[in-house]
Amino acid sequence: MAATSTTIVAPLVTTSTAAGETTSTSTSALLTGLAFETVATDLPFPVVLAPAGAGSLLATKDGRVWAFDPREGVGEVVLDIRDRVRDQGEQGLLGMAERDGRIFIHYTATNGDTVVSEFTGAERVMLRLAQPAANHNGGMLQFGPGGFLYLGLGDGGGAGDIYGHGQNTDSLLGGIVRIDVDSDQATLWSYGLRNPWRFWFDAETLYIGDVGQNTYEEIDVVEFAESGFNFGWPITEALHCFSPRSGCETEGLTLPIVEVAHGDAGTCSITGGLVYRGRAIPELGGHYFYSDYCGSWLRSFFWDGSMATDRRDWVPGPAGRVVSFGVDEDGEIYVLTEAAVLRLVPVRAG
Repeated sequence: MAATSTTIVAPLVTTSTAAGETTSTSTSALLTGLAFETVATDLPFPVVLAPAGAGSLLATKDGRVWAFDPREGVGEVVLDIRDRVRDQGEQGLLGMAERDGRIFIHYTATNGDTVVSEFTGAERVMLRLAQPAANHNGGMLQFGPGGFLYLGLGDGGGAGDIYGHGQNTDSLLGGIVRIDVDSDQATLWSYGLRNPWRFWFDAETLYIGDVGQNTYEEIDVVEFAESGFNFGWPITEALHCFSPRSGCETEGLTLPIVEVAHGDAGTCSITGGLVYRGRAIPELGGHYFYSDYCGSWLRSFFWDGSMATDRRDWVPGPAGRVVSFGVDEDGEIYVLTEAAVLRLVPVRAG
């Protein structure tokens, strides 16, 4: 798990045509490309890297949480719940968040239930929910505006929303769930999602990467001041009718701002990412980065509230399947593959 200096470099074309697009505004040398620097390898499926107080934490799907340092890499295990986690297929430790020394974990119990717990020594279960199938368990945990904890849950699994949760507002499945960590009250915040594996709060804006069925992947972007969004599944798959296959009613639905077709550079399952707010690459401030589990490419867009300016000329993708994105205490971006942690770094002229 020691840090290395392997990099993959691709050219970067700078532009200055619209507010928020990549420009050469840094006082550093001209940004000519981006690279992946390998920070850690031989990991048991890393899924979350997030700031935690004075440092950062890295969670792996098998049920462990590790200390993480941007310079030293992976440190000691700080939490081990492998004895209560089912780590099979899409199940396992799926999400993690930290606040004031309290670690919150979303994991699959040994009987297949979805569990969200707080760990401050002993476990305190805040939510336990039966899952009808072993796939589409969702994953992400993140604190949002107002101090609530948000959880992404899939539609219950199978295919084609066979269990009917996507448009069922009486179920927490198939939506973004808001949890009050002090009262343990969980409510459905928005719905109509198939499997929101990863989402990201950037101030008052929420970005959701929702995994599609067989044809399209999508990124949804909404302003947090509202709630009750219906993202369409299974009426729609991204921007297209799914059930029915044609002539579907889309009035009242919140449709994605980005869709990616299967077959586009190997795309099969969107990996939602995060908005860059670090210091090492100021030219990229405000860009949302995302990838795909099969395609392993890296793309980004800048959202100005009405239009997404798409960029596809960053890096061709790491050697491995992209599972998740992470950020350290300095705001720098990491890409997590099935076995490695890669840091995004600038390549500059001279």
